[in-house]
Amino acid sequence: MSLSVTVDNGVVRVTGEVDVSNADELRSALAGELEAGAASVSVDLSEVPYIDSTGIGVLVGAAHHAAEKGVSFEVVRPQKNVARVLGLLGVSADLNVREA
Repeated sequence: MSLSVTVDNGVVRVTGEVDVSNADELRSALAGELEAGAASVSVDLSEVPYIDSTGIGVLVGAAHHAAEKGVSFEVVRPQKNVARVLGLLGVSADLNVREA
């Protein structure tokens, strides 16, 4: 499945599976928002059925980069299986996961 990433006023909407083959696209979108001076970045994962460790690493790296810049960062509406993986890996707090 291909990945689609759209950015609109600090909201990064991700559609498709995030894995090692396409994680750079997500990384670039997040870095672009952070470097553009966004006051907050919200990553909408409602259309992501699967994310691998590379994708999770991209999210954690972006969250840390946001914290260094004083930018609010959150992951919103992850699908149930994605939220479960984030919880099992213990990164939900780092990513400020919000389910609704």
